Amino acid sequence: MNRVTALISLIVCVFILSACKKKPDIAYIKKVNEIDSIYRMADNPELAITEYQKLYKEYYPKNQENRDEYETYITLAEGKNIDFGGKKSLYKLIDLIAPYGNRYKKYLPLFKKYGIDSTEVKKEMADWKKGLNKTLIDSFTVAMMRDQEGRYDDTILMAKNVKKNAALLMWTFEKYGFPSIEKMGTTGNNDVFFAMPTFLTHMIESKEHYPYIKKKLLEYVKSGDCLPRDYAIMVDRENINNNKPSEYGYTLMIDIQDSAQINRNRKSIGLPSLKHSAKIVRDYKDK
Repeated sequence: MNRVTALISLIVCVFILSACKKKPDIAYIKKVNEIDSIYRMADNPELAITEYQKLYKEYYPKNQENRDEYETYITLAEGKNIDFGGKKSLYKLIDLIAPYGNRYKKYLPLFKKYGIDSTEVKKEMADWKKGLNKTLIDSFTVAMMRDQEGRYDDTILMAKNVKKNAALLMWTFEKYGFPSIEKMGTTGNNDVFFAMPTFLTHMIESKEHYPYIKKKLLEYVKSGDCLPRDYAIMVDRENINNNKPSEYGYTLMIDIQDSAQINRNRKSIGLPSLKHSAKIVRDYKDK
């Protein structure tokens, strides 16, 4: 009996381990860039689908802004009549697009095809929202509003507000990690938009706290919690302020002097190359 119990326990453990998937990190993001390039630059959707299938066997899906890789995977696979996981995968998709308002509507025909009606979609999105961190939502609603108070009109108030927001951000790092979309969505109370790139850029003004914030953000980029774009925009804004060259090509106010080096820098934090990024932006605008 003990042997049977032990065997069953072993089987259960093996099943659990095989079912576990990694949280998307910088390795995932770099792989997405490679696959997206296969689809977008090399125009080989079939190979891209195959590579996405391999990726999602190893990682839980993410849906990065503008890249929309999981949406792309499902749309391409459905268009080619290739199995993408059906209903189970569509429920993951609902959770990934839940932060973006009415974005789900364009997928209603696909959801319906797989037996998920609009009522179920809305319920799933509501359940996702219930799982958000209310403390972070409340705190960053106040912080985002405070971030704009007196901006460019009252330098003393600006300095006070930046100091308060820097303290909030560091407190959040210690208690909750990075305040990502997964934790607090894209909008706060009264539909206040969480403009994280702008918010982080203003942290440069806190001379006391910025070095620590910059270091932590790079850690969160590597763990997959902070968008590489948000970090890159902040760093390049810092470069503008200090008359330094652009590191990531994320500003029109600095001439790009060495595109090869910038592409290497971009790759190191999970950003696509300048050319690839431009193609993503064009495709996104066309949509």
